[in-house]
This record gives sequence, structure tokens and C-alpha cells, in this order.
Amino acid sequence: MSETAGPNPFGRVEDDGTVYVITPEGERRVGQVPDVDPSEALAFYVRRFQTLETEVGLLESRVKSGTVGVEEARKSVNAHRKSITDANAVGDLASLLARLDALAPTLEAAAEAKKAEKAQAAQAAKAEKERMVAEAEKLAQGNDWRGGVNRFRALLEEWKALPRIDRTTDDALWHRFSSARTTYTRRRKAQFAEQNAKREGAKQLKERIIEEARPLATSTEWGPTAAAFRDLMTRWKAAGSAPRAEDDKLWATFRGIQDEFFAARDAAMAEQDQEFVGNQQAKEALLDEAEKTILPVTDLATARTQFRDFLTRFNEYGKVPRDAIRPLDARVRKLENAVKDAEAEEWRRTDPEARQRATDTVAMFTSQIEKLTKQADKLEAEGKDKKAKEARESIAFNQSLLDQAQKALDEFKA
Repeated sequence: MSETAGPNPFGRVEDDGTVYVITPEGERRVGQVPDVDPSEALAFYVRRFQTLETEVGLLESRVKSGTVGVEEARKSVNAHRKSITDANAVGDLASLLARLDALAPTLEAAAEAKKAEKAQAAQAAKAEKERMVAEAEKLAQGNDWRGGVNRFRALLEEWKALPRIDRTTDDALWHRFSSARTTYTRRRKAQFAEQNAKREGAKQLKERIIEEARPLATSTEWGPTAAAFRDLMTRWKAAGSAPRAEDDKLWATFRGIQDEFFAARDAAMAEQDQEFVGNQQAKEALLDEAEKTILPVTDLATARTQFRDFLTRFNEYGKVPRDAIRPLDARVRKLENAVKDAEAEEWRRTDPEARQRATDTVAMFTSQIEKLTKQADKLEAEGKDKKAKEARESIAFNQSLLDQAQKALDEFKA
């Protein structure tokens, strides 16, 4: 057996072309390349080593840059270790294995970082899902039947986009979220079912009201029928809304029936008003005359007689057009109030009790002035000018009150 061909501390070649790799555990046959120069035979297996070395270097680079996942890197390390251990190659295989072993701390640190990142992401996902559950449960108890649907749909899409957390917690939160959504959906359906039932009931009520209104359209009992339509309108409003499209049609039908009646009533009233124009003109002429002769009231007895005669003649003319009723009534009330005011004033001036009160008031102030005058004269005689002056001022004040009381008394008839 010959020595190793060429200067390579990790391999040798025998004369028959058999190649061996030298490792710390000893040498191992890796193959045979007959009929070639030993250096070529050795170079063939060296190139295999170089390929392994390149693969290890590439793995180191990927691990360092973080472009490969931890688990994938570990699988690659194990695969490379197996291929290097049994490799039919010549080179420092032990150093390649050592380089693979050196990746372990880096992979462990990456695994811990990944674990921490995953834990942080899980915590954030848990907090977000708890927030979403709280919002969903609040929505489930609310009555936002339009916005709530859209919000639940958006929450569901957000939920799907979040990563899963530990199964127990994730399942519990999902159960709460799903239950809230189910509760909301059931309540919403029940609400709409109730609304639909109410609308259907309103539709039936309004259809009955329309049937009651139809025969009224041709009635000529204007007052009672107008009152009946007002009652029907009150019931219509109390019935609530039918389904929108049908509600509009029902209202159009009901309104058309009303319009038919009130148009006929207005036409009849207009024709009737023409018949009452003469009464209006006669009453206006009477009012013109009464206002000239009665107002202002200077002689109450005469005014009473004139007003009674006016009313008798005024009422003999009967009805007037509707738009003339209020203006005529206002003018009549003005005449009546003028007579009543004159009567009240007459009573005030002739009331015995009021006259006696006025007489007593005059007497009281007269007596007070006489008393103060005596006091003032005495004070002046005694030389008490200051007090005398105050007494004179009191006399002047009481005199002004006496003048007013005397004026009130003078207004009463003797």
C-alpha cells in the first residue's frame, strides 16, 4: 500500500486508485478511481468536499441573515450532518461538522426570539379579540339594526385576519363572539318580524278605513261627514305605517276619497255663498249705520235701545258667506263691548258703597289737614320754626291726596 499522493492531510490514494479520507476517528475508504493519476483521483473527492463546504457556507449565511426559518434550518443542519458524516469526499469533514454545531446557539437564540415574538403576537391577538368580543356583546344588546349588521361583518373579517392563540382561549373567545352575533341576529329577525306584523296590521286597518271612507265621498251632509273624515284621519294616523310601497298607494287612495268629498263641499259652499251675498251687504250697511249712531256711547239708555234694535234687524237677514262671518262678528262684538263698558262705568259712578267710600276718604283728609294746621300754627307761635315747617309740608302732601279724593267723589252723580 503506497503513501498518500499529493500534499493533502485529509486523504490518501493507493496505487490501485482507492481513495481514503482521514478523520479524527481514523481513515475511511471513500471510493476508487482506477487508471488515473493519484492526484486526479484525490482531486475528484476533494471537489465533493468543496461542494459540501459550499452548502454549509450557504446555510451559515442564511441562518445569519434570518432568511431561513429555525425549524427548516435545523432540518438542514441534520441533513448536512448526516451527509457529511458518511460523505465520500476528502477534506476536513470534522471542521464542517463543527461549523454545523456552531450554528446551534444562533438557532436557539432565533428560536427564543421567534417564541417571544409569537407570544407577543398572541398576546396582542388575544387583547384585540377580547376587545372585539366586548364590542360584539354590546352590539348584541343594542338596537342598531342597520349599522350593527355591517359592523358584525367587519368584525368577522378582522377576526379571520388575526392569528390563532392557544386553543382553549381562542375557542372560548370565539364562542362568546359567535354567541353575541347569534343573539344579535335573532333579536334583529324578531324585531323585523314584529315590525312586519305591525305594518301588515296597519295595512289591514287602513284598508278598512278606506272602505269606510268610500261611501262618504258622495255625501252631502257637509258638517257630519267632514267630522267623520276627521275621525277617520285620526284613526289613520294612529294605525302606523304599512309596508312603504303599499303605504303610499293606500294614502293616495284615501286622500283621493277625501279630496272628492271636500271638492264637492267647497263647490256647494261657494254656490251657497253667492246666495248669501245679499245678506252680507245688508248686514254691513246696518253695521255702518249702528257704528255711526252708537259710537262713542254718550247716552247709555239711548245706546242700549239702539243696540237692541240693531241686533233684531241684523239677525233677520240670516246667513252670510263663510269668509264674511268673522269680520261681521268682530264688528258686532265691538259695538256690544262699547255698550257694556258704558254700563260698567255708569255703575261705577252710581254705586252707593263706592260713593260713601269716596266721601269718607275726603272727610278723613280734611280732618287730617285741619289737625296739622292747628299744630303748625301752635309751633310757629312757640318759635319752633323747624317743626312748624315739617308740619306745613305734611299739610301740603295731605292736600294733594285730598284733591284726588275730591275729584273721585265729584265723578259720582248727586
